[in-house]
Amino acid sequence: RWIKFEEKVEDGGQRWSSPHVPALPLHSLLQLRTCLQKGTMLLDLDATSFKEIIDKALSEQPEEAELQPALRKRLAALLLLQPQHQPTKSLLQLLAELGLSPCRGRKPGCATRRKAKGRSEPRTQVSKTPLKEQLRNRFKKKLPPGAEAAHVAVGEVEFLEKPFTAFIRLRRGVSLGSLAEVSLPSRFLFILLGPPRGKAYHEVGRAMATLLTDELFQRAARQAEHREHLVAGIEAFLDELIVLPPGKWDPGARIPPPSHMPAPRRRTAVDPLDQQPHGKGDMRAAGDRASPGHPHSGEELERTGRLFGGLLRDIQRKAPWYGSDFSDALHPQCLSAVLYIYLATVTNAITFGGMLGDATANMQGVLESFLGTAFAGFIFCLFSGQPLTILSSTGPVLVFERLLFSFSQDHSLDYLEFRLWIGLWVAFFGVVLVATEASHLVRYFTRFTEEGFCALISLIFIYDSLKKMLSLADAFPINWHYRLDNVTSYSCTCNLRRLFNPILTCLITLQCPPLPSIQSPPATPAGLSRTQCLDRGGHLLGTSCQFVPDVTLISFLLFGGTFLFCTALKRFRSSRYFPVGVRKLVSDFAVILAILASCALDAVLGLETPKLLVPSELKPTNPARGWIIFPFGANPWWVCLLSAVPAVLVTILIFMDQQITAVILNRREYKLQKGAGFHLDLLCVSLLMVVTSVTGLPWYVSATVISLAHMDSLRKESATSAPGEHPEFLGIR
Repeated sequence: RWIKFEEKVEDGGQRWSSPHVPALPLHSLLQLRTCLQKGTMLLDLDATSFKEIIDKALSEQPEEAELQPALRKRLAALLLLQPQHQPTKSLLQLLAELGLSPCRGRKPGCATRRKAKGRSEPRTQVSKTPLKEQLRNRFKKKLPPGAEAAHVAVGEVEFLEKPFTAFIRLRRGVSLGSLAEVSLPSRFLFILLGPPRGKAYHEVGRAMATLLTDELFQRAARQAEHREHLVAGIEAFLDELIVLPPGKWDPGARIPPPSHMPAPRRRTAVDPLDQQPHGKGDMRAAGDRASPGHPHSGEELERTGRLFGGLLRDIQRKAPWYGSDFSDALHPQCLSAVLYIYLATVTNAITFGGMLGDATANMQGVLESFLGTAFAGFIFCLFSGQPLTILSSTGPVLVFERLLFSFSQDHSLDYLEFRLWIGLWVAFFGVVLVATEASHLVRYFTRFTEEGFCALISLIFIYDSLKKMLSLADAFPINWHYRLDNVTSYSCTCNLRRLFNPILTCLITLQCPPLPSIQSPPATPAGLSRTQCLDRGGHLLGTSCQFVPDVTLISFLLFGGTFLFCTALKRFRSSRYFPVGVRKLVSDFAVILAILASCALDAVLGLETPKLLVPSELKPTNPARGWIIFPFGANPWWVCLLSAVPAVLVTILIFMDQQITAVILNRREYKLQKGAGFHLDLLCVSLLMVVTSVTGLPWYVSATVISLAHMDSLRKESATSAPGEHPEFLGIR
């Protein structure tokens, strides 16, 4: 069986082998060429049944190979017998047969006798209508729409003295009843029968089947008008053949299918049926190879020479697709993408909210990060040119916020007011860049620039996460000097002696000062918890009071386990377990499943690991600030002018971050259908800078990592793929 790759029946005819690249003897290809040169050839035959095809093939033989009428009749009766196909069985069917088999562990000769009995029964002829087994064969799910079948019949016949060969091409695909393993229209047939000659016929049949799976030979076979055209197709196949010398490799070894199939256009220069000069074909192939790497030559980045000309083009390009952005989302795959990006965005907002809080003395915290992410993402998705982009606080912006806050503290400036003027200047510069169509400079970004910027952002993510984890060792110290033999000396008790000093003084001097109302302590100070001890004015004594066992260790285990488990689930898509739909579902929800599994493990262990603190009421994290930042009052008047200098740096940072992310997302290799919107996206980000600066929310720009993850969760792949072949990438939903 061949569907791009070869499969063989193994284990005594019980199962199909794994797909592999066929290895052919060179002699079989040369014999096949001879068969096509001398045998019967019927091109564009009009026939509606297998019996009619056999009758035509036996009646139109070359004179030197014409058969006697008696042999013709016996040969026709042989060819019209119903072939015995190896069914493709599911795992449940195999288990059921294993449980119901009467030969299981009893008589060694049972299976042999059953086979002999099956051969002795008379076989029926090929049915004109498909059998139930053909219609219910689950193997048909692996075939692409429009697939056709080709039949290769080879074998040894004792009553023939010389080989009989026939190659038949039907004018149109015809269903030949129960001939094929699955019910498909048939186009090609090849027959080779002759006297016993070992495995020669079998290898010639394998060579013919391998040729029919080659896309260039298929085109030659479909377009051939004479025998010479078909032979020329074999010659072209032989020109590309690579021969492995005998004794240097194991002929029994099976070559696995490649991970990436070469494009057929790379081989068109050697196609004998291609009438165009090879030079032009090579130029076209070179252009096709170069185009995916240079996706910036589209109309989105062409200058119009008019003020806001590029922005108007983006709006005109976006308008016809605006309604489809909502209708296309009504697909089950989008549900997994929504949940996936929700978790990715929320965890990112919490992480960067905490980091911004540490860097800005809680002038911007988790709540501000939540509100800003929700507002900026909502507006951007509704009005941007590429709503697949996800906005977020990125690493470079976090670094700038930290430096700006330090500068404000060192020079006694109000941080939020200074930041407001910088944001207003950045918005102004962004609108100027949109008006002058500065986004056309993106076409000069090289792949090195894109990858370098992605690496910078990824490294900031990794650095900050590791830094946060390492800080746990300070909050929950580990006793590195712990010795098991000294376990009796490790203790921690509560000392309440300071609390009762005022009582002793009162009893001695008989002048009692007012004491705080406290409940009587328990009989032993050891019964108090750490919090109760400190609340009552006591202090902790002991060698183990400053250490917190298990928390840091289990936090690192959860940290690494979540990452490794998520990576393993992502790779589950290409595993061999479960159907394709189940593997894809698990892979899409890999992040969610990994987080839930780690949270469940943490809950079962019951350790007091640090948890994310989400605000319970809607108010700024720092009580000293409000929701509206006023432009004047806290800083000198000249700060509004001086802010233009750092605003230029932020503008460059925002432009690079936004446009490089847009370039990566709009590559041609993603096969996007609705076009890009570089100018419209930059305008949305610039206007959002005004709102977030006035309200004191974080600045937002396209996040490369999350946006690429969003694109990956919306990948469309072919529903069917041949055994051994990866699903074809169809684009982004």
